[in-house]
Amino acid sequence: MRSEVTVTFKSQAPVRIEVHAGPEPLTSEAARHWLDEQFTEMGCEPLRPTGKLLTADKVVVVAEAAGPAKFAQTPWAQAFARAASAALGRPVVHIDVAALSISY
Repeated sequence: MRSEVTVTFKSQAPVRIEVHAGPEPLTSEAARHWLDEQFTEMGCEPLRPTGKLLTADKVVVVAEAAGPAKFAQTPWAQAFARAASAALGRPVVHIDVAALSISY
């Protein structure tokens, strides 16, 4: 099955990441844990004033904090794509950072 994550930043070409399966499939729990670590390391803030953070919100906020520079680092981009796809349970994910939105 084809699996791909696309991240679009304002006024830049979209970053397309073909998700390569690792030695073993990434569980949704492991993916959420990886995203949690990145969220904390990058000093991200929840999108909603209530502080509630949905998994989709976390994916968008981490992508925004990472910026194009982090996505230029192939190992990090691949890890992000694997985690985003597994956490959201979707093989194809499109992240629009400027609009703070995700589509499938």
